[in-house]
Amino acid sequence: MPEPVTPPTTEQLALARRVIATYLSPTPTVPMLVRGRRVYAKLESLQVTGSFKVRGALAAISAAHRADPSGAVITSSAGNHGLGIAHASSLLGVRATVVVPANASAAKVAKLRRYEIELIQHGSSYDEAQAHAKDLALTRSLHYISPFNDPDVIAGQATVFEEMIAQAPDLEHLVVPVGGGGLLSGVLIAREALSRADVGVTGVQPEESAALYHVLRGVPMSQVAHRPTIADGLAGGGDEGAVTNAIIAAHGVQLVLVPEVEIRAGVRECAETNGVVLEGSATTAYAAIATGLVGAHVERVGFIASGRNIAHELLLELLGEPLRAPDGVGANLAR
Repeated sequence: MPEPVTPPTTEQLALARRVIATYLSPTPTVPMLVRGRRVYAKLESLQVTGSFKVRGALAAISAAHRADPSGAVITSSAGNHGLGIAHASSLLGVRATVVVPANASAAKVAKLRRYEIELIQHGSSYDEAQAHAKDLALTRSLHYISPFNDPDVIAGQATVFEEMIAQAPDLEHLVVPVGGGGLLSGVLIAREALSRADVGVTGVQPEESAALYHVLRGVPMSQVAHRPTIADGLAGGGDEGAVTNAIIAAHGVQLVLVPEVEIRAGVRECAETNGVVLEGSATTAYAAIATGLVGAHVERVGFIASGRNIAHELLLELLGEPLRAPDGVGANLAR
C-alpha cells in the first residue's frame, strides 16, 4: 500500500522556488476589465507551455531526478500537466511518459507531440487515463507524478501566489480555478507561509464537472456525475483521500460552481475586451467574478488566468457567440 501523501515541507517549498526561478521567468499580474470592472489577472497563460502546470512539473521532475538520476517518470493528465512534465523532462534530461484520455483537447495533444516523450492516449476520461498510468508505473517501475496529489507539485504551484502577491501587494481576494486542487493547495500554503491571511481565497469549479466541490461535502467520488465542459483542465475526478482535499478542508475555503454558459462567454470577453486568449479552465475564474458569484463586494479582487491552451476550432466557435451582459454591470458590452 502506498504511503499517504503529505503537504510540502519548508525544504520542498524552497527547492521548488529555486528550480522554478532557474528555468522560468515570472509571469505578470495585470489589470483586466471584467464587464467594466478592473481586476487583477495573474497571466499564467503566458508560461512557455501555456499553463501554470509547468511550475509543479518542474518541481516534481527535479525532485525525482535528485532521488534517482537514472530513473524515468510517468504521469496522467488532461493535457496541461502533461505539457508541463514534457517540458520539464526535456530541460532536465529525464525520460517521461504522459497518459491522456483519448478525447483530450486536440490543441494540447498536438503540443504534446512536439516533445520527445512517450505519449499514450487511453480511456474516455481523466480517471481512466490516471488508472492506466498508475498500472504502467507499477509494471514498468516508473515514478508516478500526480497532477495534484504530490507535495512537490503543490510546492511548485505555491510560487504562483508568491509572485502574484509581490506584484499586487494590495490584493484583497483571489479566485482560483480548481480541478484536483493542486493550485489551490499551493496558494493556501503560500498564503500561510507569507502571513497573508488578509487575502481571501475562493476556489471555482465548472458546474458540469465539480468532483472536489461534492467530495468536500461528503459525496463519494464514484457518485459524482461529470458532464462535458470546455473547462477540460478542471474536469474529472480527484483522488479519494488526496492531500489536496485535506489542505483545502483545513483552510475552510469555499468552492463555488460556475455555469457552463458563463465559462463560454468568458473566453470571448477576455479576447474581445482585453486581447487575452484564455482556455475554459481560466475563464471559470473570470466568469465567477464577472457574474458576481465571487468578490462582488471586494474592491481589489484578482484571479489566476491559469492557461491559454484552447483548440482553435473551439475558440472560433466561442468568438462567434453573443457576449453576455447582465442588467446594469457591463451592459455596454452587449451593444
